Amino acid sequence: MSKITRIYRVRIHPHLRAEFEPLFKTVARASVADVAGCVGVTVGFPTQASPDEYAMISVWKSAGSLTAFIGPNWDRVHIPDSMAHFFESAWVHHFTHADGPDA
Repeated sequence: MSKITRIYRVRIHPHLRAEFEPLFKTVARASVADVAGCVGVTVGFPTQASPDEYAMISVWKSAGSLTAFIGPNWDRVHIPDSMAHFFESAWVHHFTHADGPDA
């Protein structure tokens, strides 16, 4: 059973930044971090190169953990209804961990 890293990227409407950032850093993070099977979460804020893009990087014990959290279509972008108005676009990427001491 391999761990999976999930990289969830969003581009927001810039005029909603002040409202979005505190929610993304706290509520959105907690909605993932507190789920069984989630090993860890990192929230990424923009850089000058991508001023409106944010990321949430989570590590999961297995694909089964993601299925239990999101459902069978965990490989697709899921946007909570309460956050949808912030998003201009969103992407999700998944990677299985290679065998090794941290796998």
